[in-house]
Amino acid sequence: MARISVPTTARLPSSLRVATSNPAVSKILNHLSRASLLSVALDWLDENNQALAAPYLRETEDEDDDLDDLNPPAQSLEELQKLYADLQARKGSKREVLDRIVEGDWRHGLSLYQLAMADLQHLYDHPLSQKWSAYRIVPLKPAPRDGDGDDQPPPVADKESLVVPRFHPSTFLNALQAQVLPDVKAHYNFDRHRALPLLLLRIFILDSPYNTSLGIATPKPAPATFDTSRTVYIAFPDASPHVFISKPQTVGAGAGAGESKSLRTLIVEGIPKALSRPRQRFTLKSTSLATRNLEEMVERRGSQRTNNAAGGWGVYADENKKESPLDTVLPTPPLSEEEGREGKKRARALSPATRREERAAKRARLVAKARFGESARVDDGKGVERVDVVIEDAFPENEPTGEPGRRERPDGGDKEGEAGGQWRPNVRLTFHGPHVFAGLRQLVEHGIIDGERMPGWLTGEEGVTVGAVRNGRIRGYKGSGV
Repeated sequence: MARISVPTTARLPSSLRVATSNPAVSKILNHLSRASLLSVALDWLDENNQALAAPYLRETEDEDDDLDDLNPPAQSLEELQKLYADLQARKGSKREVLDRIVEGDWRHGLSLYQLAMADLQHLYDHPLSQKWSAYRIVPLKPAPRDGDGDDQPPPVADKESLVVPRFHPSTFLNALQAQVLPDVKAHYNFDRHRALPLLLLRIFILDSPYNTSLGIATPKPAPATFDTSRTVYIAFPDASPHVFISKPQTVGAGAGAGESKSLRTLIVEGIPKALSRPRQRFTLKSTSLATRNLEEMVERRGSQRTNNAAGGWGVYADENKKESPLDTVLPTPPLSEEEGREGKKRARALSPATRREERAAKRARLVAKARFGESARVDDGKGVERVDVVIEDAFPENEPTGEPGRRERPDGGDKEGEAGGQWRPNVRLTFHGPHVFAGLRQLVEHGIIDGERMPGWLTGEEGVTVGAVRNGRIRGYKGSGV
């Protein structure tokens, strides 16, 4: 432990070691499987990582020192690499690898860099472990002044501007650290996603004014404990004006949801300030898209053409095809070709009722193909697990004379916010499941939902998971910015 610890605004160094007896270390390592533990350990033993992940090695060749050691230290890095490669080649228990790491080769503690690598490995092994929210980076412009007042109104979002901020990791981290409260320490670790066009930033936040070992100490006299830490991920998709922010994850036995919400708000406010420059300011606007599927996030808010061509419009996003919505001839769905091939087969003797059922089923599949395109497949790996929608449309009026009239509410009162005497019932829809839009597509294919009259937001083409429907169009809900 450092002899003197002075409160500072500097971030936590990657070389800072955490004792293996700390509960947070056990929690992070126990999340990993045996194969992942061995893979991470071999990464720690790479020569490029020795400055931040050096193991404990035996200094002398005296074998008497290892008689009582169940996990005797190795004498060289090459010997240790061979040992973990042998463990990787044979079968064994996870406990054997854990004991070797925490009681043997890294008995002097794991650095914050090593813990970040282990936490990222868990994210790769379990891609649905985090809940992400998508935000759009929007430039700000000066608001027009009203009257002759001297007070300058706050800037407003310039939704028509195509300006995007320049991003440099080191500069961004320095600016972001300056936006964090002085009594909060953070460790940052960048990593390139292995499968997606993303740059991941892991932020480990500690509620302590110290950036030394005193800040991660577990004894009660310490001003803050390692158990009050939070871990947040920020994903920067390539060539896209969006960022994805995860819900804060508790490393230890921290505080409740209120503190996590405040931490999330602090990060959302700090990111645009860190991206801003003199005379070039930005803000974050929610896109009302939240899901655990990071691949779906990239599909909807990445740099691909599928951002504004979801659902049935996806046929125009295929770069291998020359289809255009301005063409006079619409593209032919593949199911139409299958229908032609089926018509060439020998006709069977069917009853009129069976023929009607087959025609209805075939038409339902064609309608589903036209409305959803190539999206919303059960096995596409891009499922959204929850969609919340509020219906704010007025109750339909069916007056015999054709003239609109006033429909009284069932309780005899007036609802706040009624326009023109129209009753707007409070209707909320929530869809749950591993792949909500794939389930809706199956309902259309089976004729349970009329795909021809179904609104576009039910096909997922709007790319939102939280919204309110008014006049048949969905919009962001509760100030989400959409």
